[in-house]
Amino acid sequence: MSTYRIQGATGEWEVVIGLEVHAQITSQAKLFSGASTEFGAEPNTQVSLVDAAMPGMLPVLNGECVRQAVRTGMALEARINPSSRFDRKNYFYADLPQGYQISQLYHPIVGEGEIEIETEAGTKRVGVERIHIEQDAGKLMHDQHPSFSYVDLNRSGVALMEIVSKPDLTSPEEAGAYVRKLRSILRYVGSCDGNMEQGSMRADVNVSVRKAGGELGTRTETKNVNSVRFIMAAIEFEANRQVDLIESGGEVVQETRLFDPDKGVTRSLRSKEDAHDYRYFPDPDLLPLELSEDFLAECRASLPELPDAKRQRYVAELGLSAYNASVLTADVTTARWFEELLAATGKSGAEIGKAASNWVISDLFGALNRLGKDITQSPVSPGQGAQLLSLVADGTLSGTLSKQVFEIMLETGEDPARIVEERGLKQTSDTGEIERVIAEVIGANEDKVAEYRGGKDKLFGFFVGQTMKAMAGKANPQVVNELLKKALG
Repeated sequence: MSTYRIQGATGEWEVVIGLEVHAQITSQAKLFSGASTEFGAEPNTQVSLVDAAMPGMLPVLNGECVRQAVRTGMALEARINPSSRFDRKNYFYADLPQGYQISQLYHPIVGEGEIEIETEAGTKRVGVERIHIEQDAGKLMHDQHPSFSYVDLNRSGVALMEIVSKPDLTSPEEAGAYVRKLRSILRYVGSCDGNMEQGSMRADVNVSVRKAGGELGTRTETKNVNSVRFIMAAIEFEANRQVDLIESGGEVVQETRLFDPDKGVTRSLRSKEDAHDYRYFPDPDLLPLELSEDFLAECRASLPELPDAKRQRYVAELGLSAYNASVLTADVTTARWFEELLAATGKSGAEIGKAASNWVISDLFGALNRLGKDITQSPVSPGQGAQLLSLVADGTLSGTLSKQVFEIMLETGEDPARIVEERGLKQTSDTGEIERVIAEVIGANEDKVAEYRGGKDKLFGFFVGQTMKAMAGKANPQVVNELLKKALG
C-alpha cells in the first residue's frame, strides 16, 4: 500500500487517522423507551417521559437494538462480549435532559474486529477497536427565534452504535473507502439505513500528523461530519493545517473542532484536554447485559450473504469481471435488484451472468443517471429486464433494437414483448428478405464493390451499415455478415 504524505517545508509528514462512526440502529422504538424513531416528525412529538428525563422514570432496554449491534459485530468478524454493561457519561448540555448519556465505556458489547477496504493502491485491512451502544442526544435549533435557542428532543434516546476504528487509516482516500465499506455492510445487515443526509450515520474524525516513522502527534477531533466527501475534505484540511502550524513554530492543541462544508475548513469548537472528566460510573438502573448462546446463534443465522462473499461468488459462479462484481455488490439495493433479475431469467451461472451484469451497469445505470433516479425508483422492473435479455438471447432482438425497446420501456413502463409485437421491432433472419436488400445495396454502390474486390477490405463495414440502415436495424447482423460475404465474393 503506498503511503499518503504531506510535503511540508521541513520534509515529509505522515497522517494518522481514526474514525468514530455513529450509526443509528434500525429499530421502531428508542434504546430505553417506546417512543418512535421515525425521521421527519414535528419537533418534540416523539418524546416519552423517559426521553424527557421526568423524575422517577426508569430505562427499559430495547432487545432489537442489542440484536442489531451483535449482528453488526458478527459481520465485522469482531469478538462479541457475552457480558457487557451500561455506564453513565455525565455532562451538562441543553440537548441532554438527563444530564448524562447512557453509554458503554468499560465493557462494550462488541470487541475487536476488522474491515477490508479497496483503494487504488490495493487492499488493506483496517482494525475496529470496539462497538458500543449508546443514546443519542436531542438537537438544538438556533434559527427559530431571534434571541432564544429551542431544543427538539425527538432524537433524544435514539439508539446509536459507536463503531471505533483503530488509528490504521493513513489518507483521506482510505478513510473514504472505510466509511463507504462500513456503510455497505451496515445496509446489508439491516442494522442501520446509512442515510448520512438525515444524520443516521455520521463520523467524528481524529487526525494527527508526524514526521515519517516518528512519534504520534497530538490529535484533534472534528465532530459530526455527515458525508464521505466531507470526511475526506476535513482530513485533508486538518492534516495540512497541523503541518503548517507545527512548521511555523506553533503547537497542535488537543481540541474538538467542527467542519464547515461551505468553506471546506475546520474550526475550533472547544478544548478537550485528557483531564476532561465525564465521571463515568455503572448505570444503577440497568442490569449487566448477558447474552445467551441461543441468542448469539440466532443472530449469526440471521446474517445475509455479505458484500465481500457476494462479490467473490459473482466472479467464481457468474464469470463476472472483478470490476462488475464490485459495482453490483457495493450497495445492497443494487445487489437485490440484480439477484431478482437473475432469478427472473430462469437461467444460472455464466450463461446469463455476463450479459445481465453488462446490461445493468451500462444500459440501466446510464438511463437512471440520466433520469436522476436510483435503482429503487427504476421505471423498469427486474422481471421486465429479464424479458428484454431473453429477447436478445433468442435472436428476437439485435443489440441495436434492444436499445430502442429499452428506451420505450423507460418511457411507457410496458413489457418488452408487447412493445416488440405492437411496434414491429422484431429482428428478421429471413434470408430471402436480407438477400433482396443486399442486392439493392450492391447495385447502388458498384464503384465501392469494385474497390472492395480490389483488396479494400475495410469497405465491408460500409456494406453492413448500408444493409442494416435499409432494414431499419431489424436484420440479424450475423445473417447479414454471412450473406454479404457470399454476395461480395
